[in-house]
Amino acid sequence: MSADFSLRANVVDIPAQTVRPATIRVAAGRIAAIEYEGGAAADPALPYALPGFVDAHVHVESSLLVPAEFARLAVVHGTVATVSDPHEIGNVLGVAGVEFMLDNARQSPFHFCFGAPSCVPATIFETAGATITADDIEQLFQRPEIGYLAEMMNWPGVLDGDADVLRKIALARQYNRPADGHAPGLRGDDARRYAAAGLSTDHECFTADEALDKLAAGMHILIREGSAARNFEALVDLLPDHAARIMFCSDDKHPDSLVLGHIDALVRRAVARGIDVWKVLQAACLNPVAHYRLAVGQLRPGDAADFIVVDNLQDFRVQQTYLRGALVAEHGRTRLPTAAHQAPNNFHARPVQPQDFALPAPDAAATAAMVRAIRCYDGQLITAADPAAVPVQHGQLVPDVANDVLKLTVVNRYEAGVAPAVGFIRGFGLKRGALASSVGHDSHNITAVGCSDEALARAVNLVIEAKGGLAAVGDDGEALLLPLPVAGLMSDAEGYAVAEAYTAVDQLAKQLGSPLGAPFMTLSFMALLVIPALKLSDKGLFDGEKFEFVSVLA
Repeated sequence: MSADFSLRANVVDIPAQTVRPATIRVAAGRIAAIEYEGGAAADPALPYALPGFVDAHVHVESSLLVPAEFARLAVVHGTVATVSDPHEIGNVLGVAGVEFMLDNARQSPFHFCFGAPSCVPATIFETAGATITADDIEQLFQRPEIGYLAEMMNWPGVLDGDADVLRKIALARQYNRPADGHAPGLRGDDARRYAAAGLSTDHECFTADEALDKLAAGMHILIREGSAARNFEALVDLLPDHAARIMFCSDDKHPDSLVLGHIDALVRRAVARGIDVWKVLQAACLNPVAHYRLAVGQLRPGDAADFIVVDNLQDFRVQQTYLRGALVAEHGRTRLPTAAHQAPNNFHARPVQPQDFALPAPDAAATAAMVRAIRCYDGQLITAADPAAVPVQHGQLVPDVANDVLKLTVVNRYEAGVAPAVGFIRGFGLKRGALASSVGHDSHNITAVGCSDEALARAVNLVIEAKGGLAAVGDDGEALLLPLPVAGLMSDAEGYAVAEAYTAVDQLAKQLGSPLGAPFMTLSFMALLVIPALKLSDKGLFDGEKFEFVSVLA
């Protein structure tokens, strides 16, 4: 509950680019007045009050937390709002999953702006748990909590004039909602055509040149720094010349990362780089509110009292966060309570056997065979095709652990008894054991990587038995599981406890040999077919540039 109060601070007016000491008066959850004191200079003895930070694109589900728990952790870092695409749970449970997110979010004063998922399923080349149609999107647009059309990943459909895709974009226009883009690598005339169709943002740029093409086409660029995809260094120097159309986002952020920092960390880094603080704050605080028409206060008389208090305008260490006039975080501790919730799910896979992951060699008498291996990269969602020679043993293709060629599998979790898809991957670096996860963008089948069929089966079965989770297993009986009973995507536990449990399973993954910064986050994107170049779905190895299945054999 909010209470009437007054607060003295240096008030940061971002549009006016001024910092002046003032008394902020809050009544009934709103800014009743800002009474400026004499003199134009900031008082170094006072903290600084400014509008809260906004994550301009995030999948809350990737934090492994339900919305109300995500909010408990985010407010500690001065985040007061997110633009949240619920397509992860949408791919599992359809509209019912979106409704779960809306219902859970209502238990928090945090500002959640949810989108209507535009691509469920993401492609026809994988098995998802649900479909969200254009008619469903129109129904979702009747709800005030649905503020935009979520990322249109089917950029080929946009460029080819697919009728269903264009109808979804037209609905966004009809209901006065912005439409988010998602078009990694799109340049030049294709980028212009994509933007002209009505897509207003892109968070997938991984080079400045690509971002400049999209800025020239009229799009807003979101600088993404998540747990796996990190594009801050590639894009942040666009801010000085393009501050009006830049925002910050995390996209996908695991709970251990969220405990450490959020948009505040990007603000600190940008300012430390020498970028003008006003342009940084415009991107972090104002642009998302304006673009998505968020009902978030901007520290003006009459606005909702959504603001933060920081130590200074270099370190941005958050001392207090206020939402609708209530103090929700103070000195690194959340004040929001944990709320009870349901755990809907959609999980029908049955236990697997090691032989389910066997791959017969084309020549049983050979000692080796060439395969199309996926090459994954730390900090990137894109992959490459990386041909590799793997040993043949007893007529089967087996991993070459010494040369970092491991087995990758995707197991259909929505239908019992379907044979897994199996391929090979480089870059994971495991020396023993296996990792498995029911978080597998975008359809969220079970994705696993391992050094042997036996380890793969152990890890996958831990996830199946829990009906969702992250599992790491070694070769000597060591095993850890983080259960994810909410749609196989999110925990039903308290946020900081989830972060601690995630840290443990992440550390085991690294003890098994993985050099990746976030092995489970990287694993979750190995089935993301809409990001090139080579991925694996539950139906087989997929060329994301040609948009067709290819053989595992090179």
